[in-house]
Amino acid sequence: MTASVAPSTSTEPDARTAPLTVLFSFLLRADPAANVSEPDPNLSFETWGDYWRKVHGPRFLHPDEADDRKTIGRLLRYDQIHRVASGPTSLNPPPYRPPLDADGRLFETIVGHVEPYRRPQWDGVAYLNFAGLDDLGAVLGAERVRRKILPEDQAIFRDLGPVLARQFIIMPNTAGDDSIVLIKTHIRRDDLDRETFQRRWLHDHAKLVVGQADTQRLVKRYVQLHNIGPAAKGAPFFHPIASRIDGVTLMAFASMKDVENFLLSDAHAAIEEAERSIAIAGAGEYWTGLTFTVVDQLAPEKASATS
Repeated sequence: MTASVAPSTSTEPDARTAPLTVLFSFLLRADPAANVSEPDPNLSFETWGDYWRKVHGPRFLHPDEADDRKTIGRLLRYDQIHRVASGPTSLNPPPYRPPLDADGRLFETIVGHVEPYRRPQWDGVAYLNFAGLDDLGAVLGAERVRRKILPEDQAIFRDLGPVLARQFIIMPNTAGDDSIVLIKTHIRRDDLDRETFQRRWLHDHAKLVVGQADTQRLVKRYVQLHNIGPAAKGAPFFHPIASRIDGVTLMAFASMKDVENFLLSDAHAAIEEAERSIAIAGAGEYWTGLTFTVVDQLAPEKASATS
């Protein structure tokens, strides 16, 4: 269920295409022994996702004081993206194949023949959209958030890697049903500065992505997040890992089958080849998540202005 909040007064209708300011916080769930809701490791993953969506989300939006509603209204969109362990990742991409012996036959037993599981770096993302930095500061700097929400973050998350970004919606999804999302991180080539990478990514590369027939057929939403956060330790929103990320791609799909078909397509092969001209191959990663929209004041969204 998407929460209803007081409407924002920060944006006018003619500003709907301006790139938004996004705080895209990668996160890791707390270790089972430290999980405040469930120490049993067999249940920890389930209860952590359940708590994050069904308790933490409503707590974040609950107004304690009279002016909280106006402050919360400055949050234009809030999605929780929960990584799906069985979804495709860059560490275990499709097509998936069974382990076979030297003759190409199934082993009598899988014991000792299955490759070790390789997990992506993060378990999910808190995806917050604002009209600008002032709104972000007002929401996250509220007394209620500082006293009651941020300490909870320390309890349920082992690590938070925030990416402060400018958001460019290349292909908007006017239906708003962004249930399945592919998240891909990009780290620029050593011979490019961040500004050059982002300019070429936004203009030349985005045109190539949108021009693929399989993109038009399978992708429901295509977004670029351009990191505008700090590079120096000690600055607000600095994180040693997240600060190295120059950009994040978000692509929404109707089903997990569509994600896998896209990753196996000639279009994706062409996109990955083109990325080598601006990003370090293998330095980033991709994984698949399930989106829970907590707040949405932007639907139907529009494509962002890119100039």
